[in-house]
Amino acid sequence: MHNIDHLYSSFLQCTGVVIDSRKASLGSMFFALKGNHTDGNRFAATALESGAKYAVIDNPDFDTKDGRCIVAPDVLDALQTLARHHRKHCKIPFIGITGSNGKTTTKELVAAVLATTYQTYATQGNLNNHIGVPLTLLAVTPQTQMAVIEMGANKQGDINELCSFALPNFGLITGIGKAHLEGFGGIEGVKKGKGELFEFLDAIEGRAFVNFNDFRVAELAYFLQKATTYGNTKRAKIFVEPLSCNPFLSVRWHLPKTLKQDLETDFLDINTQLTGAYNLDNVTAAIAIGAHFKVDPFNIARAIEGYVPQNNRSQMVQIGSNTLILDAYNANPTSMQNALQNFTQLAATNKVVILGDMLEMGEFSTQEHSAVLEILQNMPLQLAVLIGTEFEKVKIRQNNFLYFPDAQAAKQWYAQQHLQNTHILLKGSRGMALETIFQ
Repeated sequence: MHNIDHLYSSFLQCTGVVIDSRKASLGSMFFALKGNHTDGNRFAATALESGAKYAVIDNPDFDTKDGRCIVAPDVLDALQTLARHHRKHCKIPFIGITGSNGKTTTKELVAAVLATTYQTYATQGNLNNHIGVPLTLLAVTPQTQMAVIEMGANKQGDINELCSFALPNFGLITGIGKAHLEGFGGIEGVKKGKGELFEFLDAIEGRAFVNFNDFRVAELAYFLQKATTYGNTKRAKIFVEPLSCNPFLSVRWHLPKTLKQDLETDFLDINTQLTGAYNLDNVTAAIAIGAHFKVDPFNIARAIEGYVPQNNRSQMVQIGSNTLILDAYNANPTSMQNALQNFTQLAATNKVVILGDMLEMGEFSTQEHSAVLEILQNMPLQLAVLIGTEFEKVKIRQNNFLYFPDAQAAKQWYAQQHLQNTHILLKGSRGMALETIFQ
């Protein structure tokens, strides 16, 4: 975009960046983005009235003519260009995190570990797309010593685009599974799309942290010049094994030689507040990054033990005498299978599963929803409650299987039930809003 220097000097006078005029505060910079149903240009004057110092617009008709509107050819391009320009001025580690599952949990764990030792800024919530990543970059201040950037992708090319302005110099792929199959066109497409992060890192001689527990990730990493391996194997530089998971995951970190000598112990045991053995990879990634950046091992352990999941991700909630495993933030075939496998292993007598449709499956939807039903048929369950049109399409008649069109219908059903001393697994795609059943 033209005149990035003017835009950047204006940005440096501001307290932060907003894209919602209702969140404009004193000294902020408002970017008038266009949405599917709204044109941000229309709210530029409102943002300025609310205290914004500048508004970046791309329709001159909305220029307030008082020097506070910056007219750009395209607001989104201006936001991304400004983010890249700001990123280039930050001479600190930027750690990019992508993958089919566990991105947000890994990001939170990594940030918790690094924050024990460094001023750390991490992606807020899941601002992980072509708008969220620039907003994250622009929130990095001169005081920040570490930046942890979550990167989402729905199709090939998305990670390349995010890398073009985030410019990560460290990164990891949590795992490669069956997520966003519609956009990626199958598991090989997912692998290629996520692999764009490793290709970027290798081109700039950045360091990748490589999950040896995922063979697809390991295959992508064979060409890397700088790699730190981690996993549940002695071959990995960071070797962490699971100890137990009933219901919370405990792990043993076998310390590398240098740390063994310093600490005079061979291993550290870490008791997490995370349910599900599938969190092993997320925990190990955080240990690997903490160890690389020389965070004290006891601080690494304390940070991981202190992390409590939020936002419907592997949360354990008590509802009367019932235990709810609330994992309704998102779902795809890989995460669904992991959650069911973990639920099977829980030592509990009464078990109920409530599952919602897995969205963005495209042509793979029928096959993948049928596969979930097959798993359920072999599980010792009191009841399986299936919600959504995709499960409806492949439904099978079984006495303990119930079907509902949406979360609202399931909520009405649940209100009539009197479950006692029951473990309930709630899992489905974000669009299904399954958590509303219990609200």
